[in-house]
Amino acid sequence: MEQFVRSEIAAMAGYIPGEQPQDGEYIKLNTNENPYPASDAIRAAVDAVLSRGLQKYPDAMGWAFRRQAGKVLGVPPEWILCGNGSDDILTILTRTFVGPNELLRLPTPSYILYRSLAELQGAAAEEVAFTSDWRLPPAFYAPRTAAPHADRPVKLAFLPNPNSPTGTFVPVAEMAELVERMPCPLVIDEAYADFVESPAHTATATNCIGLVKHSEKVIVSRTLSKSYALAGLRFGFCVAQPHVIEQLIKVKDSYNCDALSIAIATAAIGDQAWLVENRRKILATRQKLTDGMRRLGFQVIDSQANFTWNTHPTTSAKTLYEQLKARKILVRYMKYAGFGEGLRISVGTDAQIERLLDEMSKLVA
Repeated sequence: MEQFVRSEIAAMAGYIPGEQPQDGEYIKLNTNENPYPASDAIRAAVDAVLSRGLQKYPDAMGWAFRRQAGKVLGVPPEWILCGNGSDDILTILTRTFVGPNELLRLPTPSYILYRSLAELQGAAAEEVAFTSDWRLPPAFYAPRTAAPHADRPVKLAFLPNPNSPTGTFVPVAEMAELVERMPCPLVIDEAYADFVESPAHTATATNCIGLVKHSEKVIVSRTLSKSYALAGLRFGFCVAQPHVIEQLIKVKDSYNCDALSIAIATAAIGDQAWLVENRRKILATRQKLTDGMRRLGFQVIDSQANFTWNTHPTTSAKTLYEQLKARKILVRYMKYAGFGEGLRISVGTDAQIERLLDEMSKLVA
């Protein structure tokens, strides 16, 4: 059968997600899941759907969610598109804008799925390295591409903000300037935006939804997996100007979100009091994790997400990952060309982080 597989698929390595053991014995700090139960509001939403039955197709556009999310975010519901997780949204965007032999631009290090999405399209990924202070160099907004892609037009750019695996954040004011210089549409992947701390403590200082209103080139993607504790649900969405959404609708699967996911997502995003309290806990534990790892001699980048990036000056990150796994603690070992290796550690509960720090103290003593 290999002869019938597209050459692009045969050549690519494919995206490898974080480990998901099913035995329940591990402390999972490797895939940036929220350690707390989701809002109680979703129980009533599930009961309502089940009472109506599942024999009919769901609302193909997820209008209930679009209306509720629009109220929360301050945009009309027509500016929102629902997806089966934000990965579905990223796939739809790539398929809409990037064709074979064209170019997808992205920073590095960042979310490794971006490159896979380009390869699936028969396109190329142009990776532009962050500067040493985690800003974007001029090459990211350059109208022309660099070798070896100089003959390919750049059709779309992805930018995670906050970034993974570093947790770093490009301020919204800088993002506004960047948008004006971009030669193509810019997808700002805000999977972790709800965990950003800003001195102003306002949403406009911590996310780029406002930029969508001022530029048709800006598309913001979001997920309910992280800040709403719904990674097992698979629900994401994007915000863009309505004429852009119209084009994305042509590409999405006809019923890409089921009735249960739409109802649960609608209830979850409607419970903003739950989000505020959950965010408070995550941010407090993030600081404990950062301080604890630094006391153990790790270099830890200040994070604006629900994870931290950790490197040690003398001990191999790969070795530490393996030793922790043997102790039933999972963290994410990652290595990037030109960037090096490290451990990305998700913010768990206080008890989980205390256990991690206790075990780590034995490994780097």
